[in-house]
Amino acid sequence: MLKRQSTFAAAQGDAVVAPNRAGTTLAALFAGHVLQDGELILLLIKPSLWFMLLSGLKFIGVVLIAMIGAALLDQQLPGRNSVYQELGLFVLSGRVMWGVLQWMGRLYILTDMRIVRLSGVFSVEIFDCPLRKVARTRLVRTMRERLTGVGTIEIIPSDEELPISYWNIVARPANVQEQIVAAINRAKQPPGCAQ
Repeated sequence: MLKRQSTFAAAQGDAVVAPNRAGTTLAALFAGHVLQDGELILLLIKPSLWFMLLSGLKFIGVVLIAMIGAALLDQQLPGRNSVYQELGLFVLSGRVMWGVLQWMGRLYILTDMRIVRLSGVFSVEIFDCPLRKVARTRLVRTMRERLTGVGTIEIIPSDEELPISYWNIVARPANVQEQIVAAINRAKQPPGCAQ
């Protein structure tokens, strides 16, 4: 089962960890510490590469508007316009690098028993919900996600004490959601039922 799912995710261009390379990647290290005994990984992906840009799109837009404003008001501002443009480019590159760090620290894991999201740059935040306790999932696609062919999957637990979680900006979101729903349905079947 893992091999088939790994082939699907690899076709998407997402990071996948095969069992035989378990000690070589950061994803495998995270998965090794998060998984329980006997738990099978069905899907292990990272967000789409669009995550790096889309996660800070509003901030990037504000900085670009400020840079355009500085260029238009060149005569009224003290100093040379090139200083403001260089400062704007520096701030933009810093925001993109922050997006890269966020992308590197984010991992989505679907097992036969749980759905997990690992995220964080300086400290790891773990969302962990048993599949039996997932009330439903929902595919949410903003306009910018539609334009780039990605989407966000909202995970709504039936236990109100658990927070709602998101698999943000995943590639081929409809296929990923189908896999999640199928895993949830299998997990909710009574033991001994034929699939």
